[in-house]
Amino acid sequence: MESVIDQACAAALYAEGDAALDTGASLLAAAPDADDALHRRGEEFVTRAWGRGWLPADLVRFVRLELDERRAVLAATLIAAETARYGELPPRWRAQLDELTGRPPAPRNKPDRFSYASDLLELFRLLLRLPAIEPVGPAPGTAADHLHRPPAADEPRMLTRIRALLAKAEATGFPEEAEALTAKAQELMARHSIDEALVAARSHSTDGPGACRIGVEPPYESAKAILLDAVASANRCQAVWNGDLGFSTVVGFEPDLEVVELLFTSLLVQGTAAMTRAEAGQRASGRKRTKTFRQSFLMAYAQRLGSRLADSAERATADAATATGADPESAAAPTGLLPVLAARDVAVTEATERMFPRTTTTRVRGATDLDGWNHGTEAADRARMGGPGKGHRGRGGNGHGRGGEIMA
Repeated sequence: MESVIDQACAAALYAEGDAALDTGASLLAAAPDADDALHRRGEEFVTRAWGRGWLPADLVRFVRLELDERRAVLAATLIAAETARYGELPPRWRAQLDELTGRPPAPRNKPDRFSYASDLLELFRLLLRLPAIEPVGPAPGTAADHLHRPPAADEPRMLTRIRALLAKAEATGFPEEAEALTAKAQELMARHSIDEALVAARSHSTDGPGACRIGVEPPYESAKAILLDAVASANRCQAVWNGDLGFSTVVGFEPDLEVVELLFTSLLVQGTAAMTRAEAGQRASGRKRTKTFRQSFLMAYAQRLGSRLADSAERATADAATATGADPESAAAPTGLLPVLAARDVAVTEATERMFPRTTTTRVRGATDLDGWNHGTEAADRARMGGPGKGHRGRGGNGHGRGGEIMA
């Protein structure tokens, strides 16, 4: 005999509209003894998502975009239960789960049994139809993938110092202090990445590039994607934006991926704060807050930072080459800096092309407010954040005009 779970899922998951959900929810609401089995079915859908390349943060973000925050909390609750069965998880998974489980879980059968069952079934319907995406690491319970190594559990002391500097830069209300703090962070980032590259070359490391996904959510997601593309390019990584799913995949060597995540988050926080201050000035002069001002501000901020990041990367590489005491142009020297960095650039490009053989470069437009553009450019000049190197694909920060190009 077919279980009530199977009957409810058959009624609700393979049809469109609220009527099908109501039928399934009515069956479940009348069967309180099936509650545990219903949640186990939800965990099975979560397990299938891992097999399709999804990570916890990706899944919750997508549920939030497609449904709402209530169902996102419900998804996080199912994820916490499903992942508790694994004895070991990659550090990147653990970090995402720690963030998700730091929030209160969704209470069962609230506000009532029917509404709760309806929410679950609508979530199941979305999970059932998840597309397969490019994996950025092994799924839990499978063998580790050599190409996609997670970061070490204990981050290097240098990254701890960088994280602290960026936190102070975000918190201060004084632009001059933020500039000094971020300039120091930039210096440490560049040194860290180049040192890691040289150590890997001298030790003949066989570690290849990995990948991570970073959320790029509305509003103004195109400007945010261009900013992330610029940060990735400056740090010898490549970013591919998936606007429909709300994230960009960044491909690069693990130390560079860590820097990209840190730097993008910090610059976005600083840019948003600067935009808020600029809007306050606009309102004081009698202008109302507008969407076009914010879109233009963030687009200019991303464009200008891209140009400055690239310049900073070139200077950092030249300074590091001088500090090593070797001729950076000499390909004969096995640890010459530029040959080492060039080899890593090639490896990143090849890894990106394997993961995304059918990408396109898209021109993004939308900066139509001159005041917003000018304020965004000024904010980018004040931020003065940079990374250790340049990539090939990203063109989010080329500084030409008021559009931008990103790989998608």
